Amino acid sequence: MIVDLHNHTPLCNHAEGTIDEYINIAIAKGIQVFGFSDHAPMDFDPKYRMSFNNMKKYEQDIQNAKKKYADKLTILLGYEVDYLEGHMDERVLHADVDYLIGSVHFIDKWGFDNPEFIGQYKNEDINVIWQKYFDTVQAMADSQLFDVVGHLDLIKVFKFMPSKDIKEIAKNALMAIKNANMSIEINAAGYRKPIAEAYPSKELLQEAFKLDIPITFSSDAHKPEQVGMFNKKVTDIAKDVGYTKCTYFVKRERKFLQF
Repeated sequence: MIVDLHNHTPLCNHAEGTIDEYINIAIAKGIQVFGFSDHAPMDFDPKYRMSFNNMKKYEQDIQNAKKKYADKLTILLGYEVDYLEGHMDERVLHADVDYLIGSVHFIDKWGFDNPEFIGQYKNEDINVIWQKYFDTVQAMADSQLFDVVGHLDLIKVFKFMPSKDIKEIAKNALMAIKNANMSIEINAAGYRKPIAEAYPSKELLQEAFKLDIPITFSSDAHKPEQVGMFNKKVTDIAKDVGYTKCTYFVKRERKFLQF
């Protein structure tokens, strides 16, 4: 991948390594545009995100890195924002950043991708929660607050798959993403999870391509060694589907790079 927009720092309380370590691996992997988009603060689930008190430090640290490495690669500043109605904060939504990733990690406040809460699946109808998840993705896109959709089909993380047609479940969400002029990321973190494939699946990526929805790439690294780990796999998937360029953002303005 020549662009990698979704990476974390220890300020989110569940990542490790220094900013410099992430960047130096990105340089070694030939990444040209590298973005930090740490978990934005909000008044819910504080254990897995930075605090509001750390926003200025985070933003300043990334701005300093932009200058320090300007001759090696382009560094971008972003946040990964949990779409959770009533809990998103204006300080994040109006922050002076290059881009915002909108992600869905909660269904009715259940952190469905957190191994701590995996037991809840036995109480759920899998078809129903898949539809609830994609309905929430649709609402996130309809809000038009974000530039990139984070890990589009994260609901598959533990391999609890629906019996219904996934394309049908996701179709309204994909149309909302198209209408909101958002990009979707091909997120390599899925290879490190039980599902053992990228987000989104090739099947959904093909649907996105039909709708002319742009893509970007993401390691979703929480450790420096995860940067670019599945570089070739995600690039090959994109090419197989038909994509030839990917997006990145500068001050919320979308730009394209051929890959």
